Amino acid sequence: MNKLEEIIGYHFHDPSLLELALTHSSYAHEHFAGKRHDNERLEFLGDAVLELVSSDFLYSQHEKYPEGELTKLRASIVCEPTLALCADAISLGSFLRLGRGEESTGGRHRASITSDAMEALIGAIYLDGGFANAKDFVMKFILNDLDSKKLFYDSKTILQEIVQKEFADPLSYELVSEEGPDHDKRFCVRTFIGTVPYGDGVGHTKKAAQQVAAYKTILMLREKTRETCT
Repeated sequence: MNKLEEIIGYHFHDPSLLELALTHSSYAHEHFAGKRHDNERLEFLGDAVLELVSSDFLYSQHEKYPEGELTKLRASIVCEPTLALCADAISLGSFLRLGRGEESTGGRHRASITSDAMEALIGAIYLDGGFANAKDFVMKFILNDLDSKKLFYDSKTILQEIVQKEFADPLSYELVSEEGPDHDKRFCVRTFIGTVPYGDGVGHTKKAAQQVAAYKTILMLREKTRETCT
């Protein structure tokens, strides 16, 4: 926990709150005999704090955006895949307390678990240090690099528009591999423009894998454009 505190730049007055934020329900079921000792209530609280902070930030930063655009942009920030990316940036999955089943099936890297833990961490910081500290955490680790987060959220739509505008060949997604049991599938998808392969994406659903593949393809195309320009 000390290492995580160093990463996020916040030290808890009550370490038990951080411990709780890192405790998945699967661990609680195995070690606390069914007693409520997991991060789900903190997740509920953190979700509310995150929505308020992100709403306030977007309202002040985008004065000309109508309500619909603000709602769409906020959704791209607080959605599960984006929060999972933020969790990966601080290696949050490596600090979680998981039950044996979740541990053995790759729970540390599952977006649904890491994104929930990210919200629980926000809730824990809010209870331990107040709204200002929770807001600082959200600003530093979630509301940073919003252009990339919006690009990731809209990657499939943006890539389709790029291909239609700049290529004669169509865009397609091909399933490369499918691994794991039914409750923990991992799909690998590759993008093609015509017959030319581009980015690969891995996810626990085909849609999530396509999103990652599309995002990587956009980055590849942008890099090729920069190389051409120089």
